[in-house]
Amino acid sequence: MITLVGVGHVFDIEKQVRYLIRHSSPAAVGVELDAARYEALKNPQGEREAPLAYRLLAMTQMRIAKQFNQEVGREMLAAVDEGQKVQARVLFIDVEASDMFNKLWRRMPFKEKIMMLLSGFTGLIISKKRVETELQRFEENEEQYLQLLGQEFPTVKQVLIDDRNVVMANRILQAEQKFGSVLAVVGDGHVEGIQRILNREDLTVVRLKDLRTMEVPEECISDGNCEVTIRYNVEV
Repeated sequence: MITLVGVGHVFDIEKQVRYLIRHSSPAAVGVELDAARYEALKNPQGEREAPLAYRLLAMTQMRIAKQFNQEVGREMLAAVDEGQKVQARVLFIDVEASDMFNKLWRRMPFKEKIMMLLSGFTGLIISKKRVETELQRFEENEEQYLQLLGQEFPTVKQVLIDDRNVVMANRILQAEQKFGSVLAVVGDGHVEGIQRILNREDLTVVRLKDLRTMEVPEECISDGNCEVTIRYNVEV
């Protein structure tokens, strides 16, 4: 059994992620992280080298998270912590970030590099309202949104989205085969692509928009004995 949970790394959805894991008690919890990124989230002040594109993305996420009174990746740390609490096997299912960004930089044409850097610097001044607007555009027509991204930044889409979808989908399948049930917490932009690759009739999917509207009372986290209304899709 596989459950896909789509998240956003700058939103306050930690309680919702914890509740889903506590409520479903999967045998394995997969998270869109590698070991280095997990350590970086636990110790954001630590010194580490990273490619320029990675640093720009990280700085943009940190700035956006501040606008939402959040810290980047809290939902991922919550998923790891809650997975350990329910005695699930916690798995890092993403590719290694440094290798990914180095590959991206090598493959990217010069023009796309310039456009990406300009976009990255623009992201450092993006407003909260603009973030919500872009998220709404994505939710209203996800396929078109990703197509436009691919037209403007084809290498970015291939390396940062499509290639990772394949890797994570395969690792989710391997986890299910080994452990029986797996709940995978991934960025919402990866959900549709992973769904297509898995092509499963019994796939349960919870999207970011579901999490952001889900109300989880504090007692649901502390004892796990109350019920919460969750609107999600079961792919058939």
